Amino acid sequence: MGVTLADILAARATIRGIADATPLIPSPFMSAQAGHEFLMKMETMQPIGAFKLRGAVNAVFNLPADTGGVTCCSTGNHGRGVAYAARARGMRAVICMSRLVPQAKVEGIRALGAEVRIVGTSQDEAMHESRRLCAEEGLADISPFDDPRVIAGQGTIGLEMIEARPDLRTLLVPLSGGGLAAGVAVAARAINPGIRVIGITMDRGAAMAASIAAGHPVEVPEYPSLADSLGGGIGLQNRLSFPLCRDLLDNVVLVTEDEIRHAMQVLYYEDRMVAEGGSVVGLAAVLSGKVALTGPTATILTGRNLDMATFTRAVTGQDVTLGDLTLKGKAYAA
Repeated sequence: MGVTLADILAARATIRGIADATPLIPSPFMSAQAGHEFLMKMETMQPIGAFKLRGAVNAVFNLPADTGGVTCCSTGNHGRGVAYAARARGMRAVICMSRLVPQAKVEGIRALGAEVRIVGTSQDEAMHESRRLCAEEGLADISPFDDPRVIAGQGTIGLEMIEARPDLRTLLVPLSGGGLAAGVAVAARAINPGIRVIGITMDRGAAMAASIAAGHPVEVPEYPSLADSLGGGIGLQNRLSFPLCRDLLDNVVLVTEDEIRHAMQVLYYEDRMVAEGGSVVGLAAVLSGKVALTGPTATILTGRNLDMATFTRAVTGQDVTLGDLTLKGKAYAA
């Protein structure tokens, strides 16, 4: 299938010392709500504040020494990971993003010394610019999801989760381009073939969900979302993450913007944590009753690189405007 447990074990050795293991902690509130122990993998604690560092480091550090530089398209966190890894190797990095990427993420990438190109209003347009840079300037493209070394790097998360808790029955994995879900599923199923792996994403502009439903990669419109890190296409020529997600995920569940906001409020008020909307979709799926648990369950808090003004409006119950959609104010109630 292109990525194996051996690849993930090799990735763990490569990223050690840069993107190390993160805690897997219980949420007493979510456990009480779900009726089963509910745990959270704290990828918010990575040096760049997101899990994407793992795959980026594994990919960049496996490039030949004479590589002139790297480029990628990104909704924010992957670009930050590539910029961090490139700086560690002394390489030039050019990160291509659409105008939908929050300014806080753009500024975070520039702070790491990378060049930023803002192109169009979709990740597909940013992807075209990244490919142009590869063809015309000889940069190495680091795909955010359709790269075996990126997938293997993200797979180290699944490895750590299963090693820490071999009794886990279900993994709820935020789903975007599928690099995380594919890597986690490969690792988890290699160790425990009976484990249930469910991809969770937002209900507007979910490219991987639409592609699995269609049976082949498709393009979808992109919309502003509280889960902006889950936006973007998967590429019509997707070679790895699509077939892996199609074959290894037990189900894909869609959650609404209102359900995502409620999950952000729960994480903030009950667990005293700040995280992106894309991080909390696993909580949203359980809280909304869209996923029923059968035993110990874990999800991944994928990142914390968010626009704090939007976050503050969301968790304090104010109106939140997302393009043509306005979430009416709703104060937190457990």
